[in-house]
Amino acid sequence: MHQIKNITMAMGIAIMLVACNRNNTSFDASGSFEAEETLISSEAVGVIKQFDIEEGQTLNAGQNIGYIDSLQLHLKRKQLEAQIVSILGKKPNVSVQLSALQEQLRNAENEKIRISNLLKGDAATPKQLDDINNQVAVLKKQIEAQKSTLNISSDGLGKDALALQVQIEQLNDQIAKCKITNPISGTVLTKYAEANEMTAVGKPLYKIADLSNILLRAYVSGNQLPQIALNQKVKVLTDDGEGGYNQTEGTIIWISSKAEFTPKTIQTKEERANMVYAIKVKVKNDGLYKIGMYGEILFSDK
Repeated sequence: MHQIKNITMAMGIAIMLVACNRNNTSFDASGSFEAEETLISSEAVGVIKQFDIEEGQTLNAGQNIGYIDSLQLHLKRKQLEAQIVSILGKKPNVSVQLSALQEQLRNAENEKIRISNLLKGDAATPKQLDDINNQVAVLKKQIEAQKSTLNISSDGLGKDALALQVQIEQLNDQIAKCKITNPISGTVLTKYAEANEMTAVGKPLYKIADLSNILLRAYVSGNQLPQIALNQKVKVLTDDGEGGYNQTEGTIIWISSKAEFTPKTIQTKEERANMVYAIKVKVKNDGLYKIGMYGEILFSDK
C-alpha cells in the first residue's frame, strides 16, 4: 500500500513538472498573423448587374466575377461611330474635283504644241505662243490652289474624325472597366457590395488576400537584433489546442529600421523593454494559420 502511494505521488510530480515546463516555454518573440490584403474598388459608375463572389471563396487572377451596367456607354459609342461616318462622308474627292481643271490644262498644253509648230512655219505669231503659255501657267496655279484647298478641307475633316475616334477609345476603356475582373489570386476576406446596388468609381467592392503564404508580425528588443537577419530561418509555433504547440519553419523577410513602443497586446522576450522593432516572418500556410491568430518565434533551438 505504501509502495502504491509512492508511485502515485511520483506520477503526479512528473505530470506537474511536464505541465510547468510547457507553461514556462521561453520564446524569443511573439505576435499575430496577418496577410497582405488588397482592397478591390469599382472602376465604373452604374448598377452592379452581376457579382458572383462570397466571403471565403478562392479566386484566380484574371477571373471574371461580375459586371456593371454599361448600356449608356455602348449607345454613346454608337453615336460617335455614326458621327465619324458622317464626317468622313464629307471629305472631298480631290481627283474628281480637279479633273475639269486638269482636262483644261491638257487641252492648253496640246494647243501650245500646235502653236509652236505653226510658229516654226510662220503660220502663227509669237503673241499667240505667249498667250497660250500664260494660259498653261494660270491653269497650273489654279490646280495647285484648288488641290491645297481640298487637302486642307480633307485634313480638317480627318482630324475631326480622329478626335471622335479617341473618344470611342475612351468609351471602350470605360466599357472594359465595367467588367469586374479579379486582379490577384487569393481568398475573399470581406464583401462590401451586392448585385443590383449602385456603385461608383473608387467604391470598395471586396477585400482579398493570398493566404497560401501568411505573415507573422512579431516584435523584438534592440538586444535581440544581432540574433536575426533577413532571410533567416526561424521556428514558428502556435497553440495546438491540447496544451502543446504546432511547429513550422518561417523566414524573416522584413526588419523595421526604426524602433517603436511595445504594443500593448505583445510581449517580447524582454518584457521590460520599452522600445521594440517589428519583424515579419513569412510562413507557408496549409490552411492551419488564420489572420489574427497568435504565434511565437524561436530564433534557434532551445
